[in-house]
Amino acid sequence: MSSCKRLGVLTAGGDCPGLNAVIRGVVKSAGTHGYEVVGFLKGYEGLVDPVSFIPLTHRNTTGILGQGGTILGSTNKGRFAATVGVNDRVELDPELIAGVKTTVEQLNLEGLICVGGDGSLAVAQQFHEHGIPVVGVPKTIDNDLSSTAFTFGFFSAVFCATDALDRLHTTAASHERVMVLEVMGRHAGWIALYAGTAGGGDVILIPEIPWTFENVCQAIISREQRGKKFTLVVVAEGAELPEKGLVTQDKQESQRQVRLGGIGNYVAKEIEQRLGKETRTVVLGHLQRGGAPTTFDRVLATQFGAHAVRLVVERKFGHMVTYQPPDMLDVPIIDAIKLAKVCPNCSAVQAARALGICFGDDEHEPPFKYVVATAGVATRGNGTKSAGKSKSSKSVRA
Repeated sequence: MSSCKRLGVLTAGGDCPGLNAVIRGVVKSAGTHGYEVVGFLKGYEGLVDPVSFIPLTHRNTTGILGQGGTILGSTNKGRFAATVGVNDRVELDPELIAGVKTTVEQLNLEGLICVGGDGSLAVAQQFHEHGIPVVGVPKTIDNDLSSTAFTFGFFSAVFCATDALDRLHTTAASHERVMVLEVMGRHAGWIALYAGTAGGGDVILIPEIPWTFENVCQAIISREQRGKKFTLVVVAEGAELPEKGLVTQDKQESQRQVRLGGIGNYVAKEIEQRLGKETRTVVLGHLQRGGAPTTFDRVLATQFGAHAVRLVVERKFGHMVTYQPPDMLDVPIIDAIKLAKVCPNCSAVQAARALGICFGDDEHEPPFKYVVATAGVATRGNGTKSAGKSKSSKSVRA
């Protein structure tokens, strides 16, 4: 490779729509600043033995704007796991970090753009603490990173879940069934809340609002008394069962976050047992991660890529690009990787309650408790700048 200015980019953690748009944005913006770009393969794994990368040019990034997945590949396993559970940091092997430093020096990288969610950016933060010139780009369909109004991939996942609800509506009405849709989101309920509202959900169960089966069943009975013989229930994978904690797919592995999933079936069986009403479950799973990004996610991801290059040019290392409408700003990565959860009193929840949507708590609760007085985007209307650690909870195997 030539000796001109150079920067690197990688996509780490779970895949999501918009990753290729970020890569394209980085390459096109870097070109205007006179930088060559190299892309590391399989996330952070490509940084160390065996080092694996490809030159990224206008030629091999043409046509990827609307393409799902990532041309660089990604992984949420391997040697660079830096979180376990919620906000629990795991220190990386010093030899790994030394290997990354060597790669950066040998390739004469002036900056390394790391695209990822909380776990992946926790790795980037450790790089920064050891003097590696990193810049972060927020990526997660869960929309659970603080300090940014939205992460790319979120609205694509919401679109998928909303489309599923549109389809479930007709079959639920035809057979007078209860349909339970389980969506992703880990420990935050953003996907369930937005998709449930957009898709005409009747009950939305999220991690942030404690709920009971009695209230859920009462909501279904109330609908039947009003002539509505079917009900759509949207449940986030991280919603805790009353008094029983999280539903997980398997035991937690060492240095890996626990795999959530299975609560949809649990909720459906309980509803059917209590009400004797035919109930079915649909688990969207990785369908929410796949496919082309929505228009909004394409634009957001492209802007993230361009502004990440700007941070390298300005040498603002250890910072992450953040979207605070209408501006693209930046914050320290250490402040950005805190978990952003749905506030039970935020405007989106209030609006849903006003529409008659049940959250499984007290359905007679007034929908509008207060008016959000400030427009601080980092709060997402929840009245707090960031969320702390969530309480620990028990797990139930699905």
